[in-house]
Amino acid sequence: MGSLFRSEEMTLCQLFLQSEAAYACVSEMGELGLVQFRDLNPEVNAFQRKFVNEVRRCDEMERKLRYLEKEIKKDGIPMLDTGESPEAPQPREMIDLEATFEKLENELKEVNQNAEALKRNFLELTELKHILRKTQVFFDEQEGAMHTTESMTRALITDEVRSANTMGPVQLGFVAGVILRERLPAFERMLWRACRGNVFLRQAMIESPLEDPSTGDNVYKSVFIIFFQGDQLKTRVKKICEGFRATLYPCPEAPADRREMAMGVMTRIEDLNTVLQQTQDHRHRVLVAAAKNLKNWFVKVRKIKAIYHTLNLFNLDVTQKCLIAECWVPVLDMETIQLALRRGTERSGSSVPPILNRMETFEDPPTYNRTNKFTKAFQALIDAYGVASYREMNPAPYTIITFPFLFAVMFGDLGHGAIMMLFGLWMILKEKPLQAQNNQNEIWKIFFGGRYIIFLMGCFSMYTGLIYNDIFSKSLNLFGSRWKIDMNLSTVETNHILQLDPKDQYVGTPYPFGMDPVWQVAPLNKIIFQNGYKMKISIIFGVIHMIFGVVVGYFNHKNFNNRLAIVCEFIPQMIFLVFLFFYLALMMFIKWTKYSADAKSDEYGTACAPSIL
Repeated sequence: MGSLFRSEEMTLCQLFLQSEAAYACVSEMGELGLVQFRDLNPEVNAFQRKFVNEVRRCDEMERKLRYLEKEIKKDGIPMLDTGESPEAPQPREMIDLEATFEKLENELKEVNQNAEALKRNFLELTELKHILRKTQVFFDEQEGAMHTTESMTRALITDEVRSANTMGPVQLGFVAGVILRERLPAFERMLWRACRGNVFLRQAMIESPLEDPSTGDNVYKSVFIIFFQGDQLKTRVKKICEGFRATLYPCPEAPADRREMAMGVMTRIEDLNTVLQQTQDHRHRVLVAAAKNLKNWFVKVRKIKAIYHTLNLFNLDVTQKCLIAECWVPVLDMETIQLALRRGTERSGSSVPPILNRMETFEDPPTYNRTNKFTKAFQALIDAYGVASYREMNPAPYTIITFPFLFAVMFGDLGHGAIMMLFGLWMILKEKPLQAQNNQNEIWKIFFGGRYIIFLMGCFSMYTGLIYNDIFSKSLNLFGSRWKIDMNLSTVETNHILQLDPKDQYVGTPYPFGMDPVWQVAPLNKIIFQNGYKMKISIIFGVIHMIFGVVVGYFNHKNFNNRLAIVCEFIPQMIFLVFLFFYLALMMFIKWTKYSADAKSDEYGTACAPSIL
């Protein structure tokens, strides 16, 4: 049989490559994807192999590219993806790539550090601006409270105490700052308890959110000012502010000084805005330039890494000038691989041609099933259950029909099947644009990878939906029911349950295609009849499917000339299936054809029909 029905015939080959040509030759074979190399250094760990330094360099380049990708996604810049796969660059080009990535990473890190410092300075100035605005009201209230307190005190104390008192007027100190809004209630309770109620706290919310320079998230903060008396309370208040990560700012007592500071703050904020905008523009330009090539860079670096990882599987000969490899190759592609080796030798400029020799071996070759974009999903479905042994019959070609059809036997609905078919058809028609989007969502990748399966499942579901005469749980009366109802109105009104006898009400010819729509209006036995019908056809298809699988196994035994398996496996399995399950399916057909409502003899009437299931 052809390669569609069996895995490809493989052969073990030994490959001799000159050291200077090895990279280019492996690159050419990698583009074909037809060779599986064996590890000739199983006892050597990954850190002691010849090309481990090159692999580490590739890892470092991948890290830098991931950093660039993260920054590009953070700014929402689209990355150009042409859908093309660039060739692996030459080893000497690695130095240029490393220099490019190093320059981009350093430049971007420097810009980010400068931007973060500017944003932090901008945040501090913005918070100071809000403090100067909000605290003006607090100071006005403080002055009013102080005048009231002094007048009440003068009215209460006696002349003797007043004359004996040598203390001056009460002087209140204060600190002002900002704190995260969610920390404010706990902050206020701690101040009250630690200072025993000897402080006066006022706070006001900052309506607009502020950007955290470290994370870029928006945070909501509140301005507070705390009035106290004495250095001891001042120290305690500052410790509490430090514990709650509140930011304290200097705030002058004199209104003129506050106005002067506010004007200076506004000027500095405007200057910072200009510098920040220029910094962001420069960062955006760097990222846009990197986004145009990022996808290609990723492909190039991964190809370089894959080549050196493959070269680590090779052995060096005694002269240290030749690399020796062993690989499994499809027999039909030997000439293609020879051409690829010649191209690689020409690219490298080597004068010594590579040597590819077939080797005799008793090892089991790997299973290689050739696929295309249509059969790939079905082959993946088979491989999910188990990979066939070498040269066994491949179930994937039969699964192209059996899997969607058996799904449809279960799912059968014309309406839902049409929706599924249209969804699969849309993915097939928009295949190239959808592939170009390179959507990495896991669920979407499953749907898109199985687009042909979904399309076929929808088509078969529409077919079985017509057989079941089911569209969104309703029936279609396309050809007219084959049951006649000759009851008058009085019969309908006087009888709670009406039954149609196939002997009298059935016209004798079946509904042309599918199930008669009259069953839709049979509320009592509709489910019983339809479930029994679907169960019987499911058993029939299942028995046919199992027998087909056993027959396929027979061809495998015959191909491997395994007579013992034919006698001890195939024949007993067929006897078991035929005399038990196939006999059951045969009895269903005999019952359907032998017994009827209009039988001339009661022996073959419906009352005497045996219950198969």
